[in-house]
Amino acid sequence: REYEEFKVKINALVAKALKKPEEGWVMQDGTPWPGNNTRDHPGMIQVYLGSAGALDVEGKELPKLVYISREKRPGYPHHKKAGAMNALVRVSAVLTNAPFMLNLDCDHYINNSKAIREAMCFLMDPQLGKKLCYVQFPQRFDGIDRHDRYANRNTVFFDINMKGLDGIQGPVYVGTGTVFNRQALYGYDPPVSEKRPKMTCDCWPKWCCFCCGSRKTKSKKKSGTSGRSGLFSRLYKKKKMGGKDYVRKGSGSMFDLEEIEEGLEGYDELEKSSLMSQKNFEKRFGQSPVFIASTLMENGGLPEGTNTQSLVKEAIHNISCGYEEKTEWGKEIGWIYGSVTEDILTGFKMHCRGWKSVYCMPKRPAFKGSAPINLSDRLHQVLRWALGSVEIFLSRHCPLWYGYGGKLKYLERLAYTNTIVYPFTSIPLLAYCTIPAVCLLTGKFIIPTVSTHL
Repeated sequence: REYEEFKVKINALVAKALKKPEEGWVMQDGTPWPGNNTRDHPGMIQVYLGSAGALDVEGKELPKLVYISREKRPGYPHHKKAGAMNALVRVSAVLTNAPFMLNLDCDHYINNSKAIREAMCFLMDPQLGKKLCYVQFPQRFDGIDRHDRYANRNTVFFDINMKGLDGIQGPVYVGTGTVFNRQALYGYDPPVSEKRPKMTCDCWPKWCCFCCGSRKTKSKKKSGTSGRSGLFSRLYKKKKMGGKDYVRKGSGSMFDLEEIEEGLEGYDELEKSSLMSQKNFEKRFGQSPVFIASTLMENGGLPEGTNTQSLVKEAIHNISCGYEEKTEWGKEIGWIYGSVTEDILTGFKMHCRGWKSVYCMPKRPAFKGSAPINLSDRLHQVLRWALGSVEIFLSRHCPLWYGYGGKLKYLERLAYTNTIVYPFTSIPLLAYCTIPAVCLLTGKFIIPTVSTHL
């Protein structure tokens, strides 16, 4: 009964929202809602659940429910879905900093309550989990007729191609139904697994073992000062070993880059310079000390005693329209800009850094969405995908020439190449379909007949 009453209330709110007043929406205090102008409004964050005392019927704390609307101003590009996702990444890092994130389109819903747990089995695996950037679920739709006249199921792609990629470096990111590892979105490389030391025996002279051991020690010292796994994780370990939370004194919630620098006191000058030169945090992530400090927490979470109100103010700063200027957001961090199909670009950049992905197909579909129900909508969708693929083909991120010397496997590169060149196959397909029809109608064939007369 309670569920039915709640359902009636939600349906009533939806019906009311469809009828927008001419003067715009009004807030409870009588003032106009700042978001009436969708192209010019300030950033807004409303925390519905997450304050102290929000408990369920069993007395357990409810998860946070936050409404976010990023700032939009004329003259500032908002980058559509990719820009919105990057804003959500920053706000969630400031408010909760959970190590994993679920990405769903607005027309999708959770169909399997155990799907998230199945994704966690991969992402929290002690051997494989640290190297996974995301777990991808297949797209499934409601309202498709029995004959699937518009090919919405994409059976070849989701049930054949993606399974094959799961055995190489992982499936491509399709834009929805994905559980991400937050660290992979920050442009970091996956951690390098330590090689098992070789076995030694007493049959070799001591001087030989000594030489081999010294050579290994030098190589370890050399490799320890390069890459994200060395620099970022060592800074993070130093922070944990010091037993110090980077909290600004007096505020109880804000992080400070000066205190992050204090964590480098144990290193020599060469290591300090390499750390600070490679991680010029503000140029990379933007002017937010709180967010920068959250990127160093590999296991997520917030320090104890954080003040929610001050974090909300910092989160609003993170969704301002000019926050991403002169940073690497959309270039190397987060969702990548430059194409309508930003999902392909984002997954491609992760795989180029050496990350792996996993394809998870539970027996009960994890998520379901709504598919195009008429030909015009379906053609518009396919055209948008084709234009996005052509944009990537003509950009510097084309798999034909980008990422060589990295960690992208050859067969994975071939699969990404297939995703961007398929629009060009329409030209030979068109000829293949039209030429036989023209020949049948005109009675003339493109291949000349062999004459038997001498």
